[in-house]
Amino acid sequence: MTSLQKPPGPAELQAERQRATFPVRQMTYYLDGGEKQTKLKERIMLQFERDPVWQVSDQHDLTLQEIRERSMAKVRRAAYHVANEPMHVFKQRMELISVLDPGTWTRIGVHYGLFFGALRGGATPEQFSYWAQKGAVTLNGMVGCFAMTELGHGSNVSGLETTATYDETSDEFVIHTPSLTATKWWIGGAAQTATHSVVFAQLYVKGKCYGVKNFVVPLRDPETFELKPGIVIGDIGAKMGRHGTDNGYIQFTHVRIPRSYMLMKHTKVNRNGDVKEPPLQQLTYGALIQGRVAMVVDSGAIAKKALTIAIRYAAIRRQFGLKAGEPETKILDYVIHQYRLMPLLAQAFAMHFTGIEVSRMYEELMDSMETLQPGDKELNDVLEKLKEMHGTSAGLKAFSTWSTLNIIDQCRQACGGHGYSAYTGLASLYSDFAVHCTWEGDNTILTLQGGRYLISCYREAKAGKSQAGGVAYLNNLDKLLNKRCSAKSAEEVSTLEVVEEAFWLVAAQVVKKAGEDFEAGVKRGLREDESYEECSQARLFATKIHSLGYLFHRFKGAIQRSPAELQPILNKLCRLYGLYAIAENSGPFLQYGYFTPLQVDWIRATVTSLCKDVRNDAISLTDSFNYSDFMLNSPLGRADGTAYEAYFGMVQKAHKAGAVPAYFQKEIYPLLHRKLEADDVLELDEEDE
Repeated sequence: MTSLQKPPGPAELQAERQRATFPVRQMTYYLDGGEKQTKLKERIMLQFERDPVWQVSDQHDLTLQEIRERSMAKVRRAAYHVANEPMHVFKQRMELISVLDPGTWTRIGVHYGLFFGALRGGATPEQFSYWAQKGAVTLNGMVGCFAMTELGHGSNVSGLETTATYDETSDEFVIHTPSLTATKWWIGGAAQTATHSVVFAQLYVKGKCYGVKNFVVPLRDPETFELKPGIVIGDIGAKMGRHGTDNGYIQFTHVRIPRSYMLMKHTKVNRNGDVKEPPLQQLTYGALIQGRVAMVVDSGAIAKKALTIAIRYAAIRRQFGLKAGEPETKILDYVIHQYRLMPLLAQAFAMHFTGIEVSRMYEELMDSMETLQPGDKELNDVLEKLKEMHGTSAGLKAFSTWSTLNIIDQCRQACGGHGYSAYTGLASLYSDFAVHCTWEGDNTILTLQGGRYLISCYREAKAGKSQAGGVAYLNNLDKLLNKRCSAKSAEEVSTLEVVEEAFWLVAAQVVKKAGEDFEAGVKRGLREDESYEECSQARLFATKIHSLGYLFHRFKGAIQRSPAELQPILNKLCRLYGLYAIAENSGPFLQYGYFTPLQVDWIRATVTSLCKDVRNDAISLTDSFNYSDFMLNSPLGRADGTAYEAYFGMVQKAHKAGAVPAYFQKEIYPLLHRKLEADDVLELDEEDE
């Protein structure tokens, strides 16, 4: 009796790991922010793996309601942790949940990120204390949702139709849905979970509209879960992904709430109906930035997951061979496969380091804004940083999420037919992540916002105002725009310093072009908003090049802060990211004369060479991401290389071999045994012999 030949896998990955040119564990510590943080992540991942509530291996065969019920059990488990561990530990837990189960991450995040975040950013200290005592912190007595988007309005928040009208006689606000398009739509947690909501509505006092403000509105009785009078909530049903989140719609019919339920940290309405607007309206923008920053961080995390799966599989999958009789070639050894995945690996590192940096900048900004008052000497500096964070985060959110969605799909395609299977994890990763490109601001709209910010910076620099931070390259434009690359070889053209200068110059050129297009429109008599619309394409392109350069600059800065033993491989990755970005967007680099066509040829050749170099460390680099097999939930990405055994085992467990379909008698048997009519009989022409 013969046994089946053992599939390839473990030996291949073991050999790959022996090729590492850097200390993998040290890289993990650096990516995580230190050994202590790595051990915390490993402890949380082990807790997930050993807790039956967090089971994910069978998620692809569950019904929608089974997924939601299981997701709710995970929410309950998360509520335990938020009440029993420090906030920095729970924050790390949430970052890992976003990788393991995006639908549950959203369901939890709707409460803590959106609802609770709105309370934190918009409530007075007295209001915040009130809602905290009601259970907003511990999910004990209330679960919140965030009712901003409407059936007819999304990114245009100022155009929302829901109204909140102040009734002086009763000291109440009346929340109302005046039209079908004013129905709150896509509201995560509304369908089956939330008892309360932060509702975005147009504030009306004494017949005057004061714009969109936030109001806490009770939705359900926590004891019976029945809807409050005047409220209609429904389920919007199946979605592309994140099935664990119960998105719904809400309609309000003259629903009354106490005046104190309006969040009044900024705009205030007193008992007499007097409205006091904040002296610094810009300070209300801070809450909008948080979601964008989170998307940049999540983009890096999800890209690393997808690449770990695809690259590990590429190291064991063999296909075709150069010589008969010899083993087939690993697909990771094909030049085109290296070019397909290695630049994306470099891009994941760039997004990771950028996410860390913008998160730090955001936290520092929020700390500065907490106590800021009109007249403070730091006011102008804080407002400039807020302006930069608002504009930069818009472009980074857009291009990071677009890039990661592309990375996931490229990884899926790189796995061939197996990548199409739900069990290998990339299909659901794509459908779960796709929403990042439209929520927290549609990417195209955010990109145009980023372009508007860049035009503003260009006009200020042109008028003599010094620019700081990520737009400092707009200072001394005359000197910068005359620079040209003087490299005489491929080695000289591919240094970090040359790439850095190239991005500065070309970003300055495309921003200048967008600014000139805007100013030309104004000179023709267009209103400013009309002129911004006319130069939309230039704004979008300016944001793209600025964002690509911003990612490169943050990556380069991370190398300078890294341990010496990691700098060689990080240098290769950073050069690969920057040079690949230039090669893929070579038009403006040639158009504005920084590079010559020959230099671009050198760049393309260097990208191919770097792909081959990075390929030698590819498995070790994905190991440094330190995702356990449980977190990856993909047989193709198993750390021990047993992809085929694990994949076959998952399919066998989920589907009994040889089982007769339940619909055999109803559909298959009648097909096989139907009586043929004469016309159904095939007559053959027989030749005479």
